[in-house]
Amino acid sequence: MNKRSIAIVLVLLSPGLLTDPVASRAQGPRTSIRVEVDMVQLNVAVTDSKGDYVTGLRPWDFAVSEDNIPQTLATFAEGDEAARRVADIDRSEGGARLTARSSRADAITQAAATTPTLSDAMAGASVFILFDKSNYMYRGFVFAQDAIAEFVRSLQGPDRVAFYSYSRDLSRDALLTPDRGTVLHGARSTTAGDNAALYNALLLTLKDASQYTGRKVVVVFSNGPDNSSMVAPEDVGELAQSEGIPIYMISTREAKQDPASSAVFERMSAATGGKAYFARNWKDQRDAFASIRDDLAHLYSLSYYPQPNPNRGWRAITVKLKGPALSKYRVRTRSGYRPLPARLSADSAPLP
Repeated sequence: MNKRSIAIVLVLLSPGLLTDPVASRAQGPRTSIRVEVDMVQLNVAVTDSKGDYVTGLRPWDFAVSEDNIPQTLATFAEGDEAARRVADIDRSEGGARLTARSSRADAITQAAATTPTLSDAMAGASVFILFDKSNYMYRGFVFAQDAIAEFVRSLQGPDRVAFYSYSRDLSRDALLTPDRGTVLHGARSTTAGDNAALYNALLLTLKDASQYTGRKVVVVFSNGPDNSSMVAPEDVGELAQSEGIPIYMISTREAKQDPASSAVFERMSAATGGKAYFARNWKDQRDAFASIRDDLAHLYSLSYYPQPNPNRGWRAITVKLKGPALSKYRVRTRSGYRPLPARLSADSAPLP
């Protein structure tokens, strides 16, 4: 879930205070209890039968439900544009629904210039790159670094990037920053290590990413199976779903030869709304990074405050497109989340 919240204020008064304003002032301060409710943020990809991205959709084209309970969208964005309150979006803005490779930069620029944004912090995405520097990486290490460097340089807009690497332990080589030079230096300074603890490192990366608002994604480059982690991949995947962070997995031919790792990578990426790629050579690695960059540029960002729901366990999220004309398109997003415990805070203030 995204770390935005709303506060519901409950004023606690004794029965006598309801009828005697003089007595109410004599009773001293009143107490307000704030109940914080997390905003749920979704990254949604829409593609046609050929796999091309569908652009130009508006918030009223989407129907979102949680445990079959219809939800009302609070904010909306397409691609790199800043998120806007749905209430501020004019229905006349809706244009032709086009597939990917269409020109939409002018339309996004014009809409962003004429409509107030919700928050500059929600523009673009924070990208966390997690690189395998274990002893599986002795072959093709430089080619992998080249592919990552090209990916970092090609990211456009206000996106912030962090570069982490792992073998048995996690190294935070470049913390989240808009400075591409710092990230490239971090990527180039890594050296091959020992055994691989992928899921330990991925769990810590997700925890770091969850501290930031706005869209977050994790891009993992793994050259082999995990042989040292203490946490299960299922626990890592559930955290990513609950925090709304898509995981993109780029795995090499060696990992593809391990059916267990391949199945985990595919399952985890699909459940979080990301993708899994299996690269046979360095060119496939570059193509995978290019595909991820293209995906980030075409994601829709939707958010909502959950309607009352007694289920405190796993909640299933469903996103559909409205109308028969749009039903032919494919929607990809995370499958659900586990809500965080409600947080209460009490404030005292003197009565007037």
